[in-house]
Amino acid sequence: MPHSPERSARVEDLLARVAGGDQDAFSGIYDALSGTVMGLACRILRDAAQAEEVTQDVMVEVWRTAGRYDPDRGTAKAWVLTLAHRRAVDRVRSAQASADREQRSGVLEADREFDEVAEAVQDRDEQRRLYRCLAELARQQRVPLVLAYYRGLTYVEVADALSTPEGTVKSRMRAGLRQLRACLEDGP
Repeated sequence: MPHSPERSARVEDLLARVAGGDQDAFSGIYDALSGTVMGLACRILRDAAQAEEVTQDVMVEVWRTAGRYDPDRGTAKAWVLTLAHRRAVDRVRSAQASADREQRSGVLEADREFDEVAEAVQDRDEQRRLYRCLAELARQQRVPLVLAYYRGLTYVEVADALSTPEGTVKSRMRAGLRQLRACLEDGP
């Protein structure tokens, strides 16, 4: 979208209202900037699903921290895009650090001897526990988790598949993961 002084002033006015807790103004900010934030995140991450998550995180951060925006330091759009850039770069760095840790761990484990039979038995036992715990979840929590983790769908795809709002899907998945973790930690 072309940049114009009127549009910039409108976004800055909306951001000031968001700082005061105005939900309608936040909808305006979201509509005005979420596409641009998503585009920036996609260029940095090169993964649409991760870019969607970063966009969601950034927009939530805008809602929570709108009062920190200082118009003397730049436009509201520049402030939001700075948040998005930082968040996306953090995601890339985190993924790289994780890959480095896995690489180092894999090198260390390759040097160790291990009992394949015992490991296979342990894996099957853990799988049985996981299936039991999944079965104990309410259907509305289990189905989105299965679609996401076993079918590889994103939040958006799960929401579309279930004809359910994305926010509802995320909430149900978070609740299901908490219950799943508690069940798995309780033991056999």
